[in-house]
Amino acid sequence: MKKLTLFAAALIVLSMLASAATRSKKSDISRNLDIFNSLYKELQTFYVDSIDAEKSINTAIAAMLNDIDPYTEYIPAKEQEQFRTMTTGEYGGIGSVIQETPRGVIIADPYEGSPAQRAGLRPGDLIVMIDSDSVAGWKSSKVSEHLKGQNGTMLRVLVNRPYVKDSILSFDIKRAKIQIPSVPYYGMLKDNVGYISLNTFSEKSYPEVREALEKLIKDGAKGIVLDLRSNGGGLVESAVQILGLFLPKGTTVLNTRGKGVLNEKVYKTSVAPVDTKIPLAVLIDGASASASEIVTGAIQDLDRGVVIGNRSFGKGLVQSTRQLPYDGLLKVTIAKYYIPSGRLIQAIDYSHRNPDGTVARIPDSLTTVFHTAGGREVRDGGGITPDIKIELPEVNRLTYNVVRDNWAFDFANRYSA
Repeated sequence: MKKLTLFAAALIVLSMLASAATRSKKSDISRNLDIFNSLYKELQTFYVDSIDAEKSINTAIAAMLNDIDPYTEYIPAKEQEQFRTMTTGEYGGIGSVIQETPRGVIIADPYEGSPAQRAGLRPGDLIVMIDSDSVAGWKSSKVSEHLKGQNGTMLRVLVNRPYVKDSILSFDIKRAKIQIPSVPYYGMLKDNVGYISLNTFSEKSYPEVREALEKLIKDGAKGIVLDLRSNGGGLVESAVQILGLFLPKGTTVLNTRGKGVLNEKVYKTSVAPVDTKIPLAVLIDGASASASEIVTGAIQDLDRGVVIGNRSFGKGLVQSTRQLPYDGLLKVTIAKYYIPSGRLIQAIDYSHRNPDGTVARIPDSLTTVFHTAGGREVRDGGGITPDIKIELPEVNRLTYNVVRDNWAFDFANRYSA
């Protein structure tokens, strides 16, 4: 019953937050919590089979929060490792991307200098066993959970290497603190154009981008391409710091507005810029979201650079974490963010749902015109529309199969062997 009490208490806290958002009467809150509490007690007492309190209460919490928006969620203590990895970019493990395939879970991309690479694991290796456990039928999430662990601990990984003799190989690997690079690649393109690929906004993103930018300019870059395609976002503070590399110190780049004046916040660049004049292009696509849209939108609104690609995702909601009893976390939407022109780029209004519970993007006909620092027209209501749109070619069946079935990856392994 202790677990039941814990999760009932968590549900009460979450219900109060949800109710506050809709301004329910206190009597309504009290009555519905009494109903839920009584219902669960009756289930525990009379249901024919035993009920897993943790699982059933978590299901109820998830259903309630999903009715608010997809970004507000409850994170139990045992699931917080992945959340910390997202915000810090660090975890204890072997340092490799893994991939679920019809054959099973394979090593897809060992990080440069990682324990996995130093031990000799290669892309394409099919994971057969981890220590004494067979991974047959496991999902990639379960494999990942077993590969991760405390820094300095040992594990044994048995793999089946394709296209080589004696293909069953065993590796003893010491786990280490893995830092996922925010900038997986940077380099010089033709015509002295520097290129920086940024795949997330974590605590380490700003120093990595700054190092790449300074190195490219030192090597003679006359322009910079910042690639934010498929970058789903991350920390707002990281986005503001990265904007500070290209804008004068003290430039207002973002406003967040929550409930009441006390929940409004203005973000200004606070770091010394590297170069405020160098030509800048930002690449985006439909998977560029959140912090990516903060950077892209500010660059566009302040006429600091040109935006190229396809319209971004349209996530203009800000989340913060709140501590709950027994080390639980509530990641809750606390505000909406507005970029320098004043526009909100949130594409979906979750507070106004269709009768069937679904939500839709704000139609273009209902968007509002805003203006950049130089007077150009831009619109709100659905992500960042690029200055230069790139029309993707129609994909034929052969290309589709090459990508879907990993033919190129398989060919590379076959060629390497």
